[in-house]
Amino acid sequence: MIRVLLVHDVRILRCGLAALVGSEPDMEIEAVPGKEATRSARALRADVCVADADVTGRLPLHELAGPARTPHDPLGSGRQVPRRLLVLVSQHCPGALRRALDAGARGFVCKDALPEQLVAGIRRVAAGERFVDNALAGTVLRASEVPLSARELTVLSAAAEGAGITEIARRLGLSAGTVRNYMSAITRKTGARNRVDAIRISQGAGWL
Repeated sequence: MIRVLLVHDVRILRCGLAALVGSEPDMEIEAVPGKEATRSARALRADVCVADADVTGRLPLHELAGPARTPHDPLGSGRQVPRRLLVLVSQHCPGALRRALDAGARGFVCKDALPEQLVAGIRRVAAGERFVDNALAGTVLRASEVPLSARELTVLSAAAEGAGITEIARRLGLSAGTVRNYMSAITRKTGARNRVDAIRISQGAGWL
């Protein structure tokens, strides 16, 4: 049985995707909004985490892509089994794809794909394979050209939501000085005049 954790903030889509995946005879699923993702990822013994790219900017992706808390190990050897990350991403968001890649995501499914693609992606990722929807081939190439690191994209995503330096530092477990350093690097790398300009440039390029 493949245990799946689904993270999506839009309730009707979350419920619909959960019903789709849960109807598969070899899958069971827990579906949660982004605010519950970290807690659920730590508590559940999920084999695959499916996360919507729209919420990944607010999540510590290493938690979602990290080892399951309790290994599926009937012999009791203590071996850790990885929880593999599959991201639902738009063709127009290379930044989100880049951030997920840097966090160790194993699979990517286009948001415009047929439902069967998601099910196929889950099975492939659960088996330890990589899965990239054919529709995202160009997005993968553009992701390699994004000038910002995964952490810089996370900081800028928080700033784009209106969070100040102190709030970003608290949310990401960083010092205010470190966040300021990230913002300076972001401004320089994007060729922006200030934070607002960096957000505008990054959103226009699809990095956010």
